[in-house]
Amino acid sequence: MDREGRRRGSLTWVWLASVAGLVHAGVSAYWALGGRALLSTVGSWAVQLAADAPVAAGLGLGVVAVVKAAAAVVPAAVAHGRIGGQRGWRAISWAGAAALIVYGGANTAVSNAVLTGLIDPAGGYDRDAMIGHAWLWDPLFLLWGLALAAHLWTSRRGSAGDLTRVGRTP
Repeated sequence: MDREGRRRGSLTWVWLASVAGLVHAGVSAYWALGGRALLSTVGSWAVQLAADAPVAAGLGLGVVAVVKAAAAVVPAAVAHGRIGGQRGWRAISWAGAAALIVYGGANTAVSNAVLTGLIDPAGGYDRDAMIGHAWLWDPLFLLWGLALAAHLWTSRRGSAGDLTRVGRTP
């Protein structure tokens, strides 16, 4: 594949990662503003907190939404040359991708194992939350991390496109 094809592929990956992250951020912002749809898929504790301390829950979720949105947008901005410090941002993005993959992958696997009966928690479990983590939130974290890692890998220095530029072939 030529350098331009690799660049387009890399940008597709970073945009997919951004969309996954912005979906997460958008839902957190919705909850921060008082929305309650799907809140039970996070856990009954979240529903209770929103009922008992709506201002504190809203502020906390607002901060979460801003952090998620920044984490979703910054890699795309860096990929398009809109933010300097590419090397530092790429290092942070690699760490973020790894964290998203581990967190999303582990939680997806464990919550699905609970739902299928492979794991039987001694104190029972919150079915709505388990479904949310198994089939929605954690797979979305995993997708976000995998897409971000794919972008970072395909846009790395030293790829075949970079070798061709300096007169060497891969």
